[in-house]
Amino acid sequence: MSDFAGMEELLQDFLLEAGELLSEVDNKLVELEKRPEDRELLNDIFRGFHTIKGGAGFLNAENLVALCHRTENLFDKLRNGELSLHADLMDTIMAATASVRHMFGALSQAVQPDPADPALIQHLEDALAGRQPSAKSSENKPATVATSVMVPEPPAPENKPEATIDDINWDALHAALTGMPIPAPAPAAPPVTAAAEQRPAPVVQPVPMQDLPTPSQARALATGSPPPQQSLQKETTIRIDTARLDQVLNLSGEIGLTKNRIANLKTQILHGRTDQETLKSLDVAVSQLDLLVSDLQNAVMKTRMQPIGRLFQKYPRLARDLARQLGKDVELVLSGEETELDKTMIEDLNDPLVHLVRNAVDHGVETPEERVAANKPAKAIVTLSASQVGDHIYIEISDDGKGMRPDVIRAKAVEKGIIDMDAANSLDDRQSLQLVFLPGFSTKDQISSVSGRGVGMDVVKTNISRLNGKIDVISVPGQGSTFTISLPLTLAILPVLVVRLNNQSFAVPLSMVREIIPIKQDEIQRVSGRATMVVREEVLPIRSLAKMIGWEAQQAPAFGVLMHAGDTTFIMAVDGFVGRDDVVIKPLSDIKPKGISGATLSGDGSIVLVLDMEDLLGNVTVDTPNSLFTRV
Repeated sequence: MSDFAGMEELLQDFLLEAGELLSEVDNKLVELEKRPEDRELLNDIFRGFHTIKGGAGFLNAENLVALCHRTENLFDKLRNGELSLHADLMDTIMAATASVRHMFGALSQAVQPDPADPALIQHLEDALAGRQPSAKSSENKPATVATSVMVPEPPAPENKPEATIDDINWDALHAALTGMPIPAPAPAAPPVTAAAEQRPAPVVQPVPMQDLPTPSQARALATGSPPPQQSLQKETTIRIDTARLDQVLNLSGEIGLTKNRIANLKTQILHGRTDQETLKSLDVAVSQLDLLVSDLQNAVMKTRMQPIGRLFQKYPRLARDLARQLGKDVELVLSGEETELDKTMIEDLNDPLVHLVRNAVDHGVETPEERVAANKPAKAIVTLSASQVGDHIYIEISDDGKGMRPDVIRAKAVEKGIIDMDAANSLDDRQSLQLVFLPGFSTKDQISSVSGRGVGMDVVKTNISRLNGKIDVISVPGQGSTFTISLPLTLAILPVLVVRLNNQSFAVPLSMVREIIPIKQDEIQRVSGRATMVVREEVLPIRSLAKMIGWEAQQAPAFGVLMHAGDTTFIMAVDGFVGRDDVVIKPLSDIKPKGISGATLSGDGSIVLVLDMEDLLGNVTVDTPNSLFTRV
């Protein structure tokens, strides 16, 4: 039975507030190391720790209270001038706050934390008594980095057979998207190929909103597994400005009034009143409802937006501890913390940013001796910034370190067998820098507890791609490197262009679409064995969507979608298009078909598959004019 039975909500509130307080304390400790005489900073740190201790006492977490009490006494002596701050004392304080965070982890599992490390307690007692650590206790010095910085390297991706669209369980997908039960299995039929199959777009009946499953129930329905138990470790609350809630409430009231107006007009029409004035009133009311629903949708989306500073505040401590472990002098500078991003995206960004910050400190910047020899300041600067441009968020992690040399990266990729020599020689400098994101790539010759396994940057790119984002790198040898992440403002709603292929609808992110053009066979030209078309004096390659997803075309494609993805511009050949739409994407459970990032429902209830263009472009084969028009 849980140690906190009946106190789950109180425990969740404590972990949320105390976690934020501890992150603020960590950041202020990093500042205190630069300004040890700042009494106001010490007072803020003391008050933060005192609040954490009070909450822990209310939960009867005695071991946490004991550790907080000793550390609080240490802060009290520092602010009263009874002790002076030095490097060893700061290490002890950092180890104490790391141990407090570790105890939070036990509390998140609804169990009382174990006592703190005896070596840490001894160091705190020595510091309070004004004693230097004894030789024996110095040997057992608590490691601040081990408890607060060392994030385990993620496991390398498993080599599973690549799934295709034909592996999708369509009935389970219906159930996950609509909440309808999975129908009984139909009698077995002879297998058919994707090329020969004429699959009509499935249409489902509307389901009452209250009957829709939760996301975990939907995933369980699609996979056949029970929904996961609610964990205290998963943050399920969000802080919202009351002004935003007031806006949602006002819009809801206006929608209710408009709904009543439409219901009244419906009654009049059913009773035979179909004059021009009544129909015009109905048209006006429906248009007003459409506008109000759009405003409500935007208002609700804004309630999910959170300042990214809540995520950034974790990293100064991380950079400080790692730099001290590596014998470097590094300052992490934050900017743009007020930039807002979807809450779910903020949570999923944590691991990629941890790896990028660690990478900048470990790989990017030099030791103080190396920097002085290169006529640089001994202290390295790593900058983490965020900004909003249009409907995208840009996050930059830059350093003033030694930078990366494209020729060295190419040579290391060849040495590790990631690419061959011919491929390496065909890459320009910008393409060479992209090699750092490939699985298995690392410039480290020896594996350490910090890096060298060649999976960190690969996972960063994969996780950013899952958020429909992109990551790019620019580096100048001797001056430093900058990694730039581009993300949509929210994952909740995605503007798309819906196209048709073999009676199946597909959605393309609208941000990549430039225009739609007709494809005429007599306008297709062959250039270097590739089908191309001339659009406003620009020769563009044609890539068949059917070929990209592993299907064979049922008919000659009639339209092309002029796409711009990164540095690539091409024409994607399709059978037809439905139009623009704003969709809510649901991820496919268990199966990740090549080139498919998720699914959604169209207005008529048919299933639309959302294309993952980055995945498709990474697996595309060259299309010839003949292969574009292969018929079955």
